[in-house]
Amino acid sequence: MSSKQKIVSDMKVVVSDAEEILRATAGVAGEKIGDLRERISDRLRDAKVRLADAEAALVDRTKAAARATDDYVHDKPWQAVGIAAGIGFLIGVIIGRR
Repeated sequence: MSSKQKIVSDMKVVVSDAEEILRATAGVAGEKIGDLRERISDRLRDAKVRLADAEAALVDRTKAAARATDDYVHDKPWQAVGIAAGIGFLIGVIIGRR
């Protein structure tokens, strides 16, 4: 899992926890609590939008990388086979040393 995927995943957990706190304090009265709940709700909405944007950007970059790899393999199939064989050989050497 890449660091960006980890950040998106962690942010989803934080948003979920904050929503749970808001639900748990829904019955609590008081002006300060009401103001705090409103500020948290606003920030959660903003965080959800930014999180969705970050996730969409991550998906777009992943798809672009997959398309570039696919194009390369179609344009130069024998080079791709050679590269894969070389990587397989190196992994075999590394595993063989253990």
